[in-house]
Formats: sequence, structure tokens, C-alpha cells
Amino acid sequence: MSVLLDPPLWPRHGTVWGHLVSDRSLEELHAFAEQAGIPRRAFDLDHYDVPTERYPELEALGAERVGSRELVRRLRASGLRVAARDRPRR
Repeated sequence: MSVLLDPPLWPRHGTVWGHLVSDRSLEELHAFAEQAGIPRRAFDLDHYDVPTERYPELEALGAERVGSRELVRRLRASGLRVAARDRPRR
């Protein structure tokens, strides 16, 4: 399993959020998120947004904490990264 967490840096809704990704497959990522009880609505094309409060639990389930640059590097290398230019406008 290769599920990764980057440092929580994004403040919103009274907490700080980070990203949960897989550098192997979206199937692996969705299975991990389901096991952790993360709702599908937290998925954003190539990652799940997760609050800092969930980090200890996610690490206990096997997620590896890495730096933001490492997470993006591994996500790009996997071919799963969705570039900003390819994201739908909100």
C-alpha cells in the first residue's frame, strides 16, 4: 500500500486540512478512504481532503506522512495527478 498524507496547511471550517493520495491507483485510495470512514464527498479528482484531527488514525491504518513536494512528486510520477489547468472551474 502506498497511501500518502502531506502536512495539513489549508485552514477551513475551523480546522486545518491536508491531502490523502495514493501513488499506485485511485482504487487503492478509495478503498483506504472507505476503510477509514472518509466520505466520498471529500474526494477531489486525485486526492481526499482530510482534517488534521484524522491524521493519527490515518497513520495507524498505514498512511505515510510525507512533505508536500514529495507527495506531488510521487503523485505526478504515478500518472494520477490532475493538473490545475485540467480541473473544472467552480
